[in-house]
This record gives sequence, C-alpha cells and structure tokens, in this order.
Amino acid sequence: MAPSITMYATGVCPFCIQAERLLRARGVQEITKVRVDLEPSMWQKMVQETGRRTVPQIWIGDVHVGGYDDLVALDRAGGLEPLLSGHPGGEP
Repeated sequence: MAPSITMYATGVCPFCIQAERLLRARGVQEITKVRVDLEPSMWQKMVQETGRRTVPQIWIGDVHVGGYDDLVALDRAGGLEPLLSGHPGGEP
C-alpha cells in the first residue's frame, strides 16, 4: 500500500509546483496539500515539526523528506521510488 503524501505549500511557490510535478511523474496520484498561506496556524505547526521555515515541506508517510531540493536528491539517489512504494528499505 502506497503511503500518504503531505506537502506544506503556498499558492504561488514555484518549488511546490515542481515538487508536485516530480511526485506525479513518479506515479503519485494523491497529495494532501496544506496551504500555510491560507492557514497561518499550519505554518507554525510546520515549523515546529520540521524546524524549517520554507515551503514545500514534504512528508511521505511518516518520513519527513524535506523541501524540493531534498526530494530531487532523494530521487537521484534512488531512494524516492522505494519510499513511495512503501518499501523504504528496498524489501519487496
């Protein structure tokens, strides 16, 4: 079973758009977007959970991937596909 994807984002963030494009290219069909520009309390929650103040902040299941650059690095290292498939350790 594929893990849930949560992305803290804003409506005008180009890196959020790029992150969504990459995830969709890897087969992700559903992304729960938390719009921190519309819900300031969620921005505070994001900062508390991640220690970061920038968007996007991406969670795959209960794994905090980080921002767009982190997502791209994970993908290039071959770690994104297993995480998306629910097998982060590479086991079937």
